[in-house]
Amino acid sequence: MCDDSLSFSPQLMSDSFPPTRKSGFHRFRIGRMTITALCDGYFPLSAHDVLRSGEASLDLLLQEACLGNIVPSHVNAFLIDDGLHRILIDAGAGDLQDVTLGQMAAQMTSAGHHPSDIDIVLVTHLHPDHIGGLTRNGEALFPRAMVYVPREEAAFWLEASHYDSVDPSVRATFEHARLILAPYVADERCCLFDPEMSWYGCLTAEALPGHTCGHTGYRLRTGERDLVFCGDLFHVVSVQLAEPSVTVCYDDRPTQAKTTRETFLAAASRSGDIVAAAHSPFPGLGHIQKAAHGYVWFPVA
Repeated sequence: MCDDSLSFSPQLMSDSFPPTRKSGFHRFRIGRMTITALCDGYFPLSAHDVLRSGEASLDLLLQEACLGNIVPSHVNAFLIDDGLHRILIDAGAGDLQDVTLGQMAAQMTSAGHHPSDIDIVLVTHLHPDHIGGLTRNGEALFPRAMVYVPREEAAFWLEASHYDSVDPSVRATFEHARLILAPYVADERCCLFDPEMSWYGCLTAEALPGHTCGHTGYRLRTGERDLVFCGDLFHVVSVQLAEPSVTVCYDDRPTQAKTTRETFLAAASRSGDIVAAAHSPFPGLGHIQKAAHGYVWFPVA
C-alpha cells in the first residue's frame, strides 16, 4: 500500500470529491491515498456524569466551549484505500449500544465500498462502540478481513478476572469482546500484535495507553505530513483540549490517560499532523494548535 514510489501531499483535495458530510461519509485524498471518514452515529454524552475535571471547573469549561451538559458524541470509523488495499480503523457500535449508532456499514456502502472489500480491520481498543460493527447477528460482517487487536488489550478484556477493576459503565465489554471476536477467532482471522507493528510499510501502531491498557493509535506516514488515528484520546474535544487533565469515567487508568493525552497533544501541535479522532464532531479530522492554556482543535475543511 505504501510503496516508496507513491507521492504524498499534505493538501486535502476536497475538489476531488464533493462534500458528503450530510450523508454520513466524507472523503479526501492525501497523495494517492483516499481516506473516508464514516459516521456510525452519535450518543448523548452527559458531561457531568462522564467527565472528571479534578480541580478545574467543569461548568466553566463547558460554558467556554459553548456546550450544555448533554453533548452529542459522534462515533467515527475511518477507511484507508490506495486502490490496492482497504484498511478499516475501528468498526462502530453495531447493535451493541444506542439506536442512534450502528450506521457504519450502511455509510460504507453509500461511499461505494462493501464489507467484502476490506482487507484488514485495525482495532484501537475493545470498547463496544469500536468493535460492535464487526459482526451482524453473530456472524462476521467482513468475510475475508483479518482483524488486528492489540495484544495487551485482548489479554485484559478477554480475562474476566479484571471485571471488578473497571467502571461499571464498561463492564459489558468483557462479554461483548468475546462474542464479537468469536467468529474471527474461529476462522483464524483474529491476530494479536504489539506496539510498533506495521502494515504495508507506512502504517504503524503506536501505544496510547490509559483509556484502556492496550489503547492503540495508528500513524499513516505520508513523507510530508502524518495522519494519526488516535481512537478515544478525547471524548469532548473542546473541553479536553482546553484542559487536557480532564479524564472520563471510561478511562481504566485516568492518570496515565491524562499523561498520554498531554504528550500526544504537545507532539501533534508541533508536527502539524492531521488527527483523526473517534469522538470528535464528524468527520473527526483536524489539526491541533497550542493555545495560551491548553490546545485548540481546528477541523480540517
